[in-house]
Amino acid sequence: MRRRLCVPVVLTVLFTLLLVLSPARPAVVQAKDAVGGGTVLVDNGDAANRITLVLLGDGYTSAQLPAFRTQAAAVWKALTAVEPFRSYQYLFDVRRVDVVSARSGLKPGSPLGMHFGCEGTPRLLCADDDAVERIAGGSGGPQYTIALADSAVYGGEGGDGTTTLAAASPYAGRIVQHEMGHTVGGLGDEYDSAPSDADYPNLSTAGAALMRADQVKWWRWIGATDPTGGKVGAYRSANGLYRPTKDSIMRTLGGVYNLPSREAIIESIYRQVRLVDRTAPAAGAVDGRPRLQVFPVRLAGQRWIQVSWQVDGHAAPAAAVHGGSLDTARLTLVPGRSTEITATVRDTTPWVRDETFRRLRMTATVRWSLSG
Repeated sequence: MRRRLCVPVVLTVLFTLLLVLSPARPAVVQAKDAVGGGTVLVDNGDAANRITLVLLGDGYTSAQLPAFRTQAAAVWKALTAVEPFRSYQYLFDVRRVDVVSARSGLKPGSPLGMHFGCEGTPRLLCADDDAVERIAGGSGGPQYTIALADSAVYGGEGGDGTTTLAAASPYAGRIVQHEMGHTVGGLGDEYDSAPSDADYPNLSTAGAALMRADQVKWWRWIGATDPTGGKVGAYRSANGLYRPTKDSIMRTLGGVYNLPSREAIIESIYRQVRLVDRTAPAAGAVDGRPRLQVFPVRLAGQRWIQVSWQVDGHAAPAAAVHGGSLDTARLTLVPGRSTEITATVRDTTPWVRDETFRRLRMTATVRWSLSG
């Protein structure tokens, strides 16, 4: 059964984030059509090694498509305004599909079947999963869908691959930041009225001492200074569950992700995206004295991707190395003897403390065998 998680009750006035985008006019999709295309808004690499976000709209007539396009651009801008999505934005591609509705707003029979009040929660905004999947089409790699409703009513939903939001709400940007924590990071709601389900990386039935003793949940982070303010610990909500920090974006719109939540999102990304896009030449036996190169994924503004080179198990001479490349012409090789060259790529972000995960998913080693 799909897990539905929604936004907290709004307690403060927040400002919407808007970005005006004026792309070339794309082909307009009628609701009946199965779609595998759309307009590429962001192309950060091969979809096979990127997470594609597909932005769809429901309740927009053909005359309203310019408003939908502006709102879709604002969604991406809002998401990349918060960490860790800001630093890891280059691991995503973004595609927009313009869907024409016969009538404006969320009416019965709308293309995506979006409506409020799912499971008796007024602000829970649902969509027809089959319609969303059919119209979004595939990308050839991992994919999430963000469905924008032509509505100013406050609400949204996240989890299991699809995020929804009322795109005309003044809180739309903050809603998508919260809901993508559910969808990408598998995070639970931290506010007091959330269901008392602790099956999420940022929720626990145990306090700090027991988490440390059993080495579960966010035990590695307890005592760390957190970007939300204060220290990571175990703070009890009114529903009886513990959360990592006093406040966070999963508790109050407009905040930031706490450290355990950032780690969960980054780990989810690396379960779907490889650290190294490609190498040149291909790993394995190579002839001559070529320049060897690795092409890791990029991060935005961070220097966490590190590449280290070794020649027969020893650090490569500095004169031969230039970041992600090694000039084998600068090596002294023994004639007639094969030389093994390795490049080890690591994401060293301090937002991950699970070193086993870093070794398995955030480290890649490439090997070449070079004849003398």
